[in-house]
Amino acid sequence: MRQDVRMSEIRLGIVGLGVMGRRTLRVAVGHPDFTVVRASDVTETDPGVPFTTDPRAVVGASDVDAVYIATPPAFHADLAVTALRSGKAVFCEKPLAVSLADAQRMLDAATETGLANAVNFALSDRDAVLRVAGDDLGTVRGVDIRVQFPRWPRDFQATATWLAGREQGGFVREVLSHFIYLTDRIVGPLEAVETSVDYSDGPDGTGSEVAARGLLRAGGVPVHVSAVSDLAGPERYEWIIWGTRRSYMLRDWAQLYVTEGGEWQPVELAGTGSEHTRLTLFAQAIRGRKSADLADFAAGYRVQRAVETFHRIQS
Repeated sequence: MRQDVRMSEIRLGIVGLGVMGRRTLRVAVGHPDFTVVRASDVTETDPGVPFTTDPRAVVGASDVDAVYIATPPAFHADLAVTALRSGKAVFCEKPLAVSLADAQRMLDAATETGLANAVNFALSDRDAVLRVAGDDLGTVRGVDIRVQFPRWPRDFQATATWLAGREQGGFVREVLSHFIYLTDRIVGPLEAVETSVDYSDGPDGTGSEVAARGLLRAGGVPVHVSAVSDLAGPERYEWIIWGTRRSYMLRDWAQLYVTEGGEWQPVELAGTGSEHTRLTLFAQAIRGRKSADLADFAAGYRVQRAVETFHRIQS
């Protein structure tokens, strides 16, 4: 990494131009902390910046200070480790990887190089999360996580065919991981007590899960998980933390409710938290000002440990 990167714009390379890659590219191009100097995807495309179909030409390039990785997760580990060992900070999409061994390789490389590293958990800097994290809930008695999908993958992810397979995809890794991260942040690291999944056969017998249930514990706090897909019903995301002083419910990512014993009451929020703000936090981390509002590889590894128990116990 350049010696003057703390003072100048950070030269960013982007690997993977799917839904998240293109979204972050649009934000990064206009971000004052970054200059997008290279982008890569395995398919031919025209992102409006210097482009290659070879990701190695980004993660190993001498004119790149930091890399954002938005490929399917099976490729995260090799790309992130190469980038870190080449002196580049890394901002990676979640999940961190698709195996604990790969996640450990990524964490080891980040630890050994000491370079800035981050995982793009969308809830890390949301105003709703900051509100809950900064409040006095009393003693936390439990957490409930409920998600449901009429279809999986969701419509906007239809071109990401890997999401329908159990090797890399499924809503446990793709969506439940966000709420595992949130629980880890507010309550503490999770350990599985009992977890199970039901898989879809899919067209070739390797479809992703259609149901996931679990009891985990964060210290002594029970965390109940219920997730289903391919059903007649609305799409729903719900995370509830039950405290003795007050309880909070986060619904559909951005709607926060609170109760001190009566009915749920809506909480007025500022609406903060986005790809722009997380890129800002990543830039600050590169310049030596790490924030608790941006998940790092260590947090991503803890989430991976919890998420993979759903699949590992079935194998």
